[in-house]
Amino acid sequence: MQRFEQASEFKERLVAVNRVSKTVKGGRNMRFSALVVVGDENGRVGAGMGKAAEIPEAIRKANEDAKKHLVNVPLDGTTIPHEMTGYYSTAKSVLIPAPEGTGVIAGGAARAVLELAGVKDIRTKSFGTNNPINMVKATLEALKQVRSAEQVAKMRGKTVEEILG
Repeated sequence: MQRFEQASEFKERLVAVNRVSKTVKGGRNMRFSALVVVGDENGRVGAGMGKAAEIPEAIRKANEDAKKHLVNVPLDGTTIPHEMTGYYSTAKSVLIPAPEGTGVIAGGAARAVLELAGVKDIRTKSFGTNNPINMVKATLEALKQVRSAEQVAKMRGKTVEEILG
């Protein structure tokens, strides 16, 4: 039973590294927390958190966690099929399809998620917090809700032509 695909299948991007501390009787214990986004640039993307005493170990743990939490994103050519909004905590991420040649217009944390998902043309607007962890999760929530015309037609028991008008 192979749990993970080939390492070369996914690209990874380190979004944030934070130094965190736990106060104990003898003082403070310092550790590092890492946020990593992985994707195959073909419709699959995931994000994960890892925490360890050393940065490389935290990144490795985050990478494993991200591969366990992959999301499938239906793409419509180089963009997404329709506009979608995702919320996580106080972060709000609005994803708007864009014509070919527009590029990825997005802030840092959302940009990493969208580029690794394989979206080439999209506009985004983020509201609320600019915390990278919450922005990544809000963007992933929006991507989870995206449906292709075929998926919508199947859910409604109609043909794709009826859905598209």
